Amino acid sequence: MLLPDKLPRVGTTIFTVMSQLATETGALNLSQGFPGFDCDPALTALVDEHMRAGRNQYAPMTGVPVLRERLAQKTAEQYGVSYDPDTEVTIVSGATEAIFAAVTAVVQPGDEVIVFEPAYDSYVPTIDLNGGIPVYITLTPPDYAVDWSVVEEAITDRTRLIMVNTPHNPTGRCWTRDDLDQLARLVQDRNIWLVSDEVYEHILFDGRTHQSLMTHPVLRDRTFVVGSFGKTFHITGWKIGYCLASAPLTAAFRKIHQYVTFSTVTPMQYAIADYLAEPARYQQLPAFYQRKRDLFLAGIANSRFRSTPAEGSFFQCVAYDAITDEPDYDLAIRLTKEIGVASIPTSVFYHQQNDYHILRFCFAKTDDVIQEAAERLSKL
Repeated sequence: MLLPDKLPRVGTTIFTVMSQLATETGALNLSQGFPGFDCDPALTALVDEHMRAGRNQYAPMTGVPVLRERLAQKTAEQYGVSYDPDTEVTIVSGATEAIFAAVTAVVQPGDEVIVFEPAYDSYVPTIDLNGGIPVYITLTPPDYAVDWSVVEEAITDRTRLIMVNTPHNPTGRCWTRDDLDQLARLVQDRNIWLVSDEVYEHILFDGRTHQSLMTHPVLRDRTFVVGSFGKTFHITGWKIGYCLASAPLTAAFRKIHQYVTFSTVTPMQYAIADYLAEPARYQQLPAFYQRKRDLFLAGIANSRFRSTPAEGSFFQCVAYDAITDEPDYDLAIRLTKEIGVASIPTSVFYHQQNDYHILRFCFAKTDDVIQEAAERLSKL
C-alpha cells in the first residue's frame, strides 16, 4: 500500500531541529520563539481557582462567553474597533489553528494566495492542503519593506487571499499606515480576503504603534485578525489564540474550527478572562521586551555581526557576512555545536531558500541567557 503524501515538500520543521540540537548539546536556545521564563504566578493561580471550581469540561465551541466579552472590550479600548463577542470573536487552540481555519474557510483549489516571504512556516503548507497556489512576494534585507508595485503586478483574477504578518516573524518589521492604505487600494474593488497574523501586537519598540488591519475601514470587514494569548502572556504552551472577523467571515471560520479542535481548554480560558481585567499586564510589554532587545544588541555591539534593531516581535536578525561566507543553515548548526548558541537560519523562511547570510535570534529569554549568548557570539 502506498501512502499518499499531501505535503511532499515538508519535512521536520527547523524549529524542532534546532531545539532538539540545543537540548542534545546543552546550547543556549535562542532559536525557537518561546519565552525562557515563566508566566505571572497570578495567572496560574487563577487557573487553579477555576479548576477547583469545576470548570473542567468542554468549553463552548466559540470560546467561553466571558473571555470573548473581555477580548471584545479590550479590542474596543485599544483600537477603537467594535466586534460582537457572540458573532465576531472566536477562541481557538493557538494562532496556528486560527490561520489554518481562516485559510481553509476561503481558499478553493486553484485559488492564488499572496505570501510575503520570509514567511512563518505554517502559511504555505496550509495553502497547499487546500489546493491553493502560493504566490510569493520576496522581501529583502536590510529593511524588508513591501514594494507595492510588485504586489499589484502579482494580483490576478484568481487571487483570493493575501497573508499579512505584522509585527513580522522573522524580521521584526512592523507595517506602517501607508502599508495599510496601499493594501486597501489594491483590494477594495476585488474579491480578495485577508488573513492578518498579529500575534506580536503588543511587542513593538521605539514608540511605534501597532497598525492592525482591523483599524482600516476598507480592510476591517474582509480580514481575519489572528492573535495569541500565548505570545502576550508568556504561555505559549497553553496554545490559546483567537480570531476576530466580521460576522460572515466568522461563520465560515467556525465551520472549519468546529471540526479541527472544536473547543479550547476551559479553565485556562476563564483564567485569561480574569487576567485581562488589568490592562497594565499587556501594556507594559513594549518596554519589557525592548529592554531585552537592547540588552542583546549591546552585547554584540563590538562583534563582527551587523544588525538593524528589530521594530517589533521578540526576534532580532543579524548579518554575519563579515565573519564567514558559509551557508546560514550550516553556520546555525555549527554555532550550536561549537559555541553553544542556537539560532534559526532565515533561508528556511523563503521558498527558494534565499540565503542572505542572516541568522534569527530570539531574545525572549532571561537576562543572564541573553548576556551569555551575546558574549559567546562576540568572540567569533
